[in-house]
Amino acid sequence: MPDSPTEVFHRLVQGVANVRMNELPRLYAEDALVSHPFGPSKEPIKGRDGLRAHFASLPDLPIEMEVKDVVVHKTADPEVVIAEFAYEGRVTTTGRPLRIPNVFVLRVRDGEIVESRDYAHHVAFAEALGRLPELIAEYQARA
Repeated sequence: MPDSPTEVFHRLVQGVANVRMNELPRLYAEDALVSHPFGPSKEPIKGRDGLRAHFASLPDLPIEMEVKDVVVHKTADPEVVIAEFAYEGRVTTTGRPLRIPNVFVLRVRDGEIVESRDYAHHVAFAEALGRLPELIAEYQARA
């Protein structure tokens, strides 16, 4: 029996926090669509290959983090869960604390994510990494 949407969500966020690069793309369907509505890019990430490229920079980030404050809301649609949580940790190069609140809306079919809308606090992440000017420039370019 395939994993439930809640189980897939937990595998996803733990995989990100623990930098499990080989596992993350396999959580998604081949034709998955992932959008970051509050992110700097207007374009969604398409398919497993796009997600593989998206996750490729994760090991290079100077961060250590854990998943905290998880609340998963089941919906009337058995394929969809809404999850609130935060990535919490520190920037390893500076020791600066890191807390990134998130809300994910996941559609999981047959144990694979087919669609996800990821509402992350991109400003908090950029600020912790000292990359706020770059993020602002990306948002301005998007406008």
